[in-house]
Amino acid sequence: SLLQLKLWNKYRVSNIPSLIFIDASSGKVVCRNGLLVIRDDPEGLEFPWGPKPFSEVVAGPLLRNNGQTLDSSALEGSHVGVYFSAHWCPPCRSLTRVLVESYRKIKESGQKFEILFVSADRSEDSFKQYFSEMPWVAVPYADEARRSRLNRLYGIQGIPTLIVLDSKGDVITRQGRVEVLNDVECREFPWHPKPVLELTDSNAVQLNEGPCLVLFVDSEDDGESEAAKQLIQPIAEKIIAKYKAKEEEA
Repeated sequence: SLLQLKLWNKYRVSNIPSLIFIDASSGKVVCRNGLLVIRDDPEGLEFPWGPKPFSEVVAGPLLRNNGQTLDSSALEGSHVGVYFSAHWCPPCRSLTRVLVESYRKIKESGQKFEILFVSADRSEDSFKQYFSEMPWVAVPYADEARRSRLNRLYGIQGIPTLIVLDSKGDVITRQGRVEVLNDVECREFPWHPKPVLELTDSNAVQLNEGPCLVLFVDSEDDGESEAAKQLIQPIAEKIIAKYKAKEEEA
């Protein structure tokens, strides 16, 4: 029915089963990953499972691939890419290759940026092998509870996913993968969402994540696509501002 479709769209459900907790008084999403919640907290000790700040969820030791450890407080004041990935997944491996270069470019440009690898590998050995290619930090593989809490915090439904946070730990974009592949030179870092995008192979994945307006223009005439952009840009900005005011994702 139409109502069912509206609910699927509203909560951006892309696979089932999916369990989403909402606050009945405000209608706001409390937690996207209800299935992980009830698996991790069957007694309901952490009820009502509301979002906790990143710094609290990530708290604890982090690893470098040379065996050094550092405390998660070292991430404070930096932009952070939270990278959910695994060696068994081919799209993850190809993204990692690009991401290593992006990481180097962003660091070299003097910006404070760190990436945190949250592994979905199937064994400690494959985690170690994969992590050996990465110049950033990781949640220890053995700390399954903390890896799971980070998955829950961001409602991760598939990998690779790269969530980019600002220096206060708030989400800038959940589409880090798309941004990294679209902007190899990292000119747009930290990739604040644009109201209007040009449709490409790598960002087409966003068409699955909610209602989209797609405007077709005659690509032979460059002036036309610019005019079309001018037409929909202010409308898109208005919609984004409206959702921002409600503290909801547009």
